[in-house]
Amino acid sequence: MNHINEEYIEEYIRSLIPEHKGYLKEMEEYAEDNHIPIIEREVAQLLKVILKIYKPKNILEIGTAIGYSALIMANSTEDNCCITTIERREDMVEIAEKNINNTIFKERIKIVNGEAETILPTLEEKYDFIFLDAAKGQYLDFFNKCVNLLENRGIIVSDNVLFKGMVASDKLVIRRKKTIVKRLREYLNFINHLEGYESCIIPIGDGVALTYREE
Repeated sequence: MNHINEEYIEEYIRSLIPEHKGYLKEMEEYAEDNHIPIIEREVAQLLKVILKIYKPKNILEIGTAIGYSALIMANSTEDNCCITTIERREDMVEIAEKNINNTIFKERIKIVNGEAETILPTLEEKYDFIFLDAAKGQYLDFFNKCVNLLENRGIIVSDNVLFKGMVASDKLVIRRKKTIVKRLREYLNFINHLEGYESCIIPIGDGVALTYREE
């Protein structure tokens, strides 16, 4: 439980979502067994619906991990959609490459190994959908680097923005997490008051923020 919703609500929502099969199910089990964070099932379902409605052509992801969310997005987009995903850990890149190369989406997903803050300023393409799921304390920096890469009418989705409820309540804050919580609060305040953008926060999973860039 993430302290975002009551446990019975969380369990009920997840009970309604069809179970994944094949490699996605295997990746979920691998992540659980090895304590590797991946997007929650309800967040994966939210991404699927948004992507099927929005139909992006070029996606950027920050935080590949084992490649689970990249494959969720590939499964939910059309054949002409390309996904670039950035991961700083070499061991995660190796696992993600193995997972992705075993699917029909290997030609549509490109993994870039390195620190996002270094790589983002070097990217020359524009993206109509950007997914942030990396170091939470750096979201504001990532966002400011991503806006130069975001198309008009593009969307930035940020995961884990309520951080186990700590962002919403001081009573839940763990001392060693104070800096991350402070930065996430600054980030959410920033995107919700940014001219030319509309944002909302959805309390599912560990908290998801949607930010839409107007023309």
